[in-house]
Amino acid sequence: METGVVAGVELPMESDSPPVSGMPALHLRMLGPMAIERAGIPVKLPASRKVRAVIAYLALAPHAVARSHLCELLWDVPDDPRGELRWCLSKIRRLFDGPDRPRVESAGDGVSLDLSDCVVDASEVGRALEAGVEPLSVERLQALSALFGGEFLEGLDIDRNPEFGGWLTAQRRRFRAGQATILEHLAKRVPPDSEAGLRCLEKLLALTPFDQRAHENLLAALARRGRIREGDEHLAATARLYEAEGFDWSPLRDAWRAAKARPPGFATSPGGIILPSASSAIVPPDVPVVPAASRRASIAVMPFLDTTPGSTARGRLADGLAHDIITRLAKLRSLFVIAQGTVFALGDRGVGPEEAGRTLNVDYVASGTLRREGQRLAISVELTETRTAHIVWADEYDEALDDALGILDEIGDRIVASIASEIETAERNRAILKPPSSLDAWEAYHRGLWHMYRFNRADNEQAQQFFETAVRLDSTFARAYAGLSFTHFQSAFQDWADREREAELAFEFAGQSMMIDDRDPAAHWSMGRALWLRRQPEQAVVELQTAVDLSPNFALGHYTLSFVSSQSGDPHAAIASSDRSRHLSPFDPLLFAMLATRALAHFRLGQYDEAADWALKAVARPNAHVHIKGIAVHCLAMAGRDDEARAIVASIHQALPNYGCDEFLSAFRFAPEAEALIRKSAKRIGFA
Repeated sequence: METGVVAGVELPMESDSPPVSGMPALHLRMLGPMAIERAGIPVKLPASRKVRAVIAYLALAPHAVARSHLCELLWDVPDDPRGELRWCLSKIRRLFDGPDRPRVESAGDGVSLDLSDCVVDASEVGRALEAGVEPLSVERLQALSALFGGEFLEGLDIDRNPEFGGWLTAQRRRFRAGQATILEHLAKRVPPDSEAGLRCLEKLLALTPFDQRAHENLLAALARRGRIREGDEHLAATARLYEAEGFDWSPLRDAWRAAKARPPGFATSPGGIILPSASSAIVPPDVPVVPAASRRASIAVMPFLDTTPGSTARGRLADGLAHDIITRLAKLRSLFVIAQGTVFALGDRGVGPEEAGRTLNVDYVASGTLRREGQRLAISVELTETRTAHIVWADEYDEALDDALGILDEIGDRIVASIASEIETAERNRAILKPPSSLDAWEAYHRGLWHMYRFNRADNEQAQQFFETAVRLDSTFARAYAGLSFTHFQSAFQDWADREREAELAFEFAGQSMMIDDRDPAAHWSMGRALWLRRQPEQAVVELQTAVDLSPNFALGHYTLSFVSSQSGDPHAAIASSDRSRHLSPFDPLLFAMLATRALAHFRLGQYDEAADWALKAVARPNAHVHIKGIAVHCLAMAGRDDEARAIVASIHQALPNYGCDEFLSAFRFAPEAEALIRKSAKRIGFA
């Protein structure tokens, strides 16, 4: 590892050939007009825009790019696109290859640009954003900020190349969002009313003129420095800007009045930065706000772009998919979802996802593209944290277009389930890093989820305490009551406390959750589990069916339907529900249980080999508890795989010497014929 010095900024770089005179072998600048330096000396670039476009595309590509793709990207049906590409690559070799260091690599149809011993400003920024800018030092943030010399590939627009134009627009939005993230975090780390802090905020607002948080921070800094006239002028100019766009600027007016009323030097956080809640977002007046007491993670789903050749940027299928995702996310009740009218209006104005996220002051933004090629439909989607520009999740879907509406419905289900799961995971991980005493209701709830999903007695008790904190802080938080119900269900099911009392507490808290929000699928899910504990499986199925009717993407509802049906209901329905839950949430913390319910369904159908295979998959998953191992024991025994069954019995008895068939059956609610088979198999292998 060496250090190259570029424009006074130290940057780490990997090198397999020594740089000249302490400088990097090559320095490629793309954050501004493209420029190349070799050992600190500027290199004259070819006049061809397409040569520069190929350089940029290859420099940022994560792997080799097919020549055919480059031809489609940059040539509008010329006479000889591959010939023109060969000419471009010959020019690029002269720029980048050294006597003993070829950097343009060709393998078959693929082309790549090896810049591992070079400094590429866009790659430096991209890696920093991907890793997360929060832990970076002030010096590193300043170094990254200094890399921005203008817009990404400034001046490099190519007419009649919509494919490249779309890529270029996406990259410009990405790096603009990255620059805003770096500036925002830098502003938090330097004295907010210092000249450096003010410059950061001014640069940030030049990039994101509708970012209310940045405006409030700038006004607060001006008030602390006694620069009231400048604050008045800034507010007046901002009000005119917002009024021209139809946005409500009154929250900024209120923030400025409050800032002027504070005593000099007043600070609201360790860095002196005001951090308003999502309810104070600058949004069009018709957008509802979220009361602070019932804060939820907020998300904006932007219109999907239709990249089908010959189509407009927006299309019926693309708009329909975005609308469907917005509607289904809202049904989950766990997120504050910006209404379709607002995000589509911003999309019509050409506002990109990253800028929209800051304008709306939401926590997350989802965006994507749709492309139709013959009878196939390709969809890409990504979920981004607004304030860090970090891509939380991204995926691609490629399906045959036999039934357009059916395919969109299926893909919509998968996208919604993934977004909900990824946000929940991100919020859990964020909450676990905060001191318990500093948590609000939302954070305490997610801290409880983190412990709840570890499926052991100590963590279950910890989860219960965090859920109790959440409902103490916000008595209208339906999901926190559902979480409390789940912890008492766990205590009863695992026999960690008096079963009858825990079952009644699970029922009581599920009832409170439903009273607060009868439209929340999690409330009905918790009630279904509680009713099952109370030996009311028919009523349990009614509540669980209501949960999935309210939100067809609610994976835990489908799983619990499988759980109930696998023991005493329709085993075929149990298999279908298990498959549905895993399809919607393939990495769910309860995946072991989803697999185990399918094993039980096969057991009841007399399909013992299949039951044994599914049970072993369940046991192999993290957090698989003793009852899951018990399921595997009986499935293996009925399949005649006694040695494997006895090995699992031995592992059970290492932790719980007194656990046997009676303890297993007392936890479940099997139909009489299934219970008889379980006792028979247990007796044969000595598990009675």
